[in-house]
Amino acid sequence: MLQDKFRLQIPGPTPVPTRIQQAMLRPMMGHRDPESSELVTACSQRLRPLFGTSQPVLILTASGTAALEAAVVNSVKPDGEAAVVVTGAFGDRFAKILNKNNIVTHRLDIPWGKACTPEELSAFLKERPQVEAVFFTYCETSTGVLNPIRQLAAVVREQTDALVVVDGVSAVGGAPALADEWGIDILVTGSQKALMLPAGLSFAAVSQQAWKRIEANTRPRFYLDLAAYRDSLAKKTTPYTPAVSLFYGLEAALDMIEEEGLETIFVRHELMMRMTRAGVRSMGLELLTTESDASPTVTAVKGENGSAESIRAEMKKLNIRLAGGQQHLKGKIFRIGHMGYSDPLDIVTTIAALEVAATRAGVPIKLGAGIQATEEEWIDASRADH
Repeated sequence: MLQDKFRLQIPGPTPVPTRIQQAMLRPMMGHRDPESSELVTACSQRLRPLFGTSQPVLILTASGTAALEAAVVNSVKPDGEAAVVVTGAFGDRFAKILNKNNIVTHRLDIPWGKACTPEELSAFLKERPQVEAVFFTYCETSTGVLNPIRQLAAVVREQTDALVVVDGVSAVGGAPALADEWGIDILVTGSQKALMLPAGLSFAAVSQQAWKRIEANTRPRFYLDLAAYRDSLAKKTTPYTPAVSLFYGLEAALDMIEEEGLETIFVRHELMMRMTRAGVRSMGLELLTTESDASPTVTAVKGENGSAESIRAEMKKLNIRLAGGQQHLKGKIFRIGHMGYSDPLDIVTTIAALEVAATRAGVPIKLGAGIQATEEEWIDASRADH
């Protein structure tokens, strides 16, 4: 095997296209130069369709977790209470951030591998009408679950005055996100997922209602003060030193997204999801999520008696990287990422390699069954397009 050639099929970081890599190699410029101001302003404006918002999109030089913490410390007052829906490791991360900031936190724990239903949320909030914000994870990366954010946000609106805060880190750019239409007050994401960049940038779209709460919030914050980013963006700059090279890459990524078109991108991600799930099922492996809860950006596969890690190890020998399980799912599942710079041919290759890896790991499967099902999904989609 060629050791310097491998396929990154994990749910982040995702592969970075050569075009974006080359853009990031441009000569450095001063971050307060007029050219930098033009770049910052243009990127913020061009990000709006991905978030489904008419509001400016704030850009932080920090990882996605920083954006999660920014959402927490800006939206909840020092004596406030919050609710968080936990459907996996990243919902749990939101809860941990809330707890670290000494916020009274009410957890709605959903079994991992399942999405939260509007009925579950409604019953939960009826007993907690005092919460100031409700925190959700759109795509729960640890389980491959896509939560029905539009319906969940509607429940919050109907029953409380709380802000709707959404972690869209492994969803924005790969699944529809309509912050304004759905009533999302703060929607955040990171650069290393569907946006096809290295880690290091995070983004936040903030509603007018959220700004009123943020301005009245006396909770201390400095680098993560979203108002500082809003005010600086109005002056066509950033409050602190931006990662200029990543902004170059972001500009190129937005070029690629606009050239393909968001709707086409969403269709591609849905197709890759169907291909992956069909291939996994047909070779005899078990999926963690149901069809209705499945995410278009990541698929979780069960592995019994240590087979999940054995399969991952064999895949690594084939120079394909898959992700493992997290927390109590560690060693029990593996995860296949299919977002950003990924296409149907990548899925065919991954499923073919997965059949080889499973066989080498001693997991009984029917060789060729997964590939056939994957290809049939692709062919059916092609026919529909014509």
